[in-house]
Amino acid sequence: MERIEAYFSGRGYDFHRHDTYAIGRTLAGVQSFHYRGELRHSLPGGSIVLHPDELHDGQAGNREGFRYRMIYVQPALLQQALGGRPLPYIDTGLSQDPRLFHTIDALLRGMDRHLDNLEEEDALYDLAQAMSAVAGTRRGRRAFDFAAAERAREFILASLEDNLSLDQLAAVSGNDRWSLSRDFRALYGTSPYRYLTMRRLELVRRLAAGGADLASAAAAAGFADQSHMTRHFVRAYGLPPGAWLRMLKARRR
Repeated sequence: MERIEAYFSGRGYDFHRHDTYAIGRTLAGVQSFHYRGELRHSLPGGSIVLHPDELHDGQAGNREGFRYRMIYVQPALLQQALGGRPLPYIDTGLSQDPRLFHTIDALLRGMDRHLDNLEEEDALYDLAQAMSAVAGTRRGRRAFDFAAAERAREFILASLEDNLSLDQLAAVSGNDRWSLSRDFRALYGTSPYRYLTMRRLELVRRLAAGGADLASAAAAAGFADQSHMTRHFVRAYGLPPGAWLRMLKARRR
């Protein structure tokens, strides 16, 4: 689970989407972002909950800029608490509900230290329950084959360098390809292909942060070449990998 604190003035991120929840709060200033066709404004005291795979950007809403904290939570972590229920969806991406505020606070406190394992697991469980309560019940399909989707997800994690097909995932999962595709999206917030791509990008970031050059990292993660990886990186994170590396190095100083 990645946690960040940052300050931006002007434009922060171009349009992008990732397959994690982006959950956090604005600490100071006005944090503005386009989300689901509207410009939203986050102020201190509320919570931000962006659903996986929703296109969004980020910029300051006034001249003073904004400071914020955010955690990026993989839906698979929340499924340990949800047990195969559809992912909670907060339509506007913003909430004033105190239940969310307090559960998010447990994960955002003490950004300068690592969370203990049990502390993190308890906080994620509480977060999943609070998000479900705040989001309410969404209409739609209710019968999901969680076990089949989880088998497919684990197979993807073990096959990052392979050219996978939906037929392969269906065979591994024991479900038909279209039911698996629908269930995977409902349970993990993204398609199997996007899930594979994002895990590859995470591997690129780990390798690059450890000192590997971007071309080697791209090849090791299963991308055709560095330019192929860069296109996906920008779509996922809103900035190119070189800019991300410079931000990472500046944060470590």
